[in-house]
Amino acid sequence: QVQLVESGGGLVQPGGSLRLSCAASRSIASITTMGWYRQAPGKQRELVAVITNGGSTNYADSVKGRFTISRDNAKNMYLQMNSLKPEDTAVYYCRFIRYDYSYWGQGTQVTVSS
Repeated sequence: QVQLVESGGGLVQPGGSLRLSCAASRSIASITTMGWYRQAPGKQRELVAVITNGGSTNYADSVKGRFTISRDNAKNMYLQMNSLKPEDTAVYYCRFIRYDYSYWGQGTQVTVSS
């Protein structure tokens, strides 16, 4: 069974930066899209950013210009988060999507607070 493991979360002050990583335990065939999602307390999980096999990216309006998604192969994905705001506080999840199935990580906590 493939596992996705996120890392890089933590506590940061407003205006600071963090880089999240997502690593798969092995390469997964036929991945079409990779994405980052987040869930704040009392809120639904929401899409943060996605990147396709072709390298196309899409971002939630709330993070455009501040966050950058990237991948280096079929196993690793990243989210560079700059100019963090308190409203970015959430558990961040990575997701790898196939045509028939998707894989989720267990989440990493990001807390933006002074």
